[in-house]
Amino acid sequence: MRVSAIGCAALLLVAVGACGGRESGGEAGTAASGQCQGQQTTGITDKSIKLGGIYPLSGPASAYGDIPKGIKAYFDYVNAEKGGIGGRTVEFIVRDDGYQPPKAVEEARRLVEQDQVFALFQTLGTPSTTATWDYTNQRKVPQVFVATGASKWGTDGAHPWTIGWQPNYVSEARVYAQYLKAEKPSAKIAVLYQNDDFGKDLLGGFKKAIEGTQLTIVAEQSYEVTDPSIDPQMRNLAGSKADVFLDITTPKFGSQALAADVRNTGWNPLHIINNVAASITVLKPVGFDNVQGVVSSSYYKDPNDPTWATDAEMTLYKQKVKQYAPGADPNIPYLTFGWAVANSFHKAMDAAKCPTREGLRDSVRDLRNVPIDMLLPGVTLSTGQGDAFPIESMQLMTFKGQRWELFGKVIDTRKEFGPLTG
Repeated sequence: MRVSAIGCAALLLVAVGACGGRESGGEAGTAASGQCQGQQTTGITDKSIKLGGIYPLSGPASAYGDIPKGIKAYFDYVNAEKGGIGGRTVEFIVRDDGYQPPKAVEEARRLVEQDQVFALFQTLGTPSTTATWDYTNQRKVPQVFVATGASKWGTDGAHPWTIGWQPNYVSEARVYAQYLKAEKPSAKIAVLYQNDDFGKDLLGGFKKAIEGTQLTIVAEQSYEVTDPSIDPQMRNLAGSKADVFLDITTPKFGSQALAADVRNTGWNPLHIINNVAASITVLKPVGFDNVQGVVSSSYYKDPNDPTWATDAEMTLYKQKVKQYAPGADPNIPYLTFGWAVANSFHKAMDAAKCPTREGLRDSVRDLRNVPIDMLLPGVTLSTGQGDAFPIESMQLMTFKGQRWELFGKVIDTRKEFGPLTG
């Protein structure tokens, strides 16, 4: 069907027209006209976009509560100084699930059915996102740039409305395996991992990556997010006398593992901590003198790294966080993460052919080397047919002095290891 150029332009510049129907699932819905006829416009008008985020603002993973502060600072800045996104003011509603999957489902329903959000933007955690993605896909609500690196967000074809953002855990594990092959090719490795889809995904990727090498896992210990301490697990791992410790934890348990490593004076392994627990806020309570030489990886700029002291995006970010998130510390990397992912949403909406839920769904799966200024140089957003992983590049880093120091080159895991498939 042909649509006039005037009609198309009008659709994209004015209100996405409403109709009186109801969407499948029961909530009152609106739909577009013109070239985007019939597509969902719940939560978006010509003047506003309503988004919902679900985070553990309380509970064992509450350190991640800094992420929505960075997101909101970005959106408040764009609303106040840039006229919003495409002329639309962004309203970002944040709910707390306490890192409990049943609570995440409850909050997802609340956001979709009561708050009538346009999209769920950022549901944090593999367990919580796993608990909600059947619901969001049945309701055909975009669940975009979820804050978890589980590989299934990019390999599962049955959930087209859900997509990740950060590098997936399997690719991250491959990077650590490649590093050890070069630096400690005969290493004996002890592993601590969270006993859920997050921990198992990264550990499984690591095991596969070291197949056929001289690298061997000599001890494994898991923990539950409800555990008060991982000291017993750490004592068991120390008894293995492994020369590498792979630390697959969330922030609370990352700090505990680092502290236990320090206390076990008879055990001094190379400590590799996964990216999601590598924030300076995790290391600082242990004492910087005690975490020298710890290794991790990253893909976005560290606000504590003097390399970016005069970087234009970092300068803007620090100014606007102080302005729009008074009381928040811009040097906490989780805020930087939030700023970067909010900017990514902005770029995805700008690229959407239709200002609709379907338009956003399609846009995030058709990103072609989109630059995000808070990502490391050489890291861009790229998705396409058969590749639903927006970021697949990262760089190793080691802790020196009072900050992380990048080393080596940015590793494009697509090119280095081949595509990750289900």
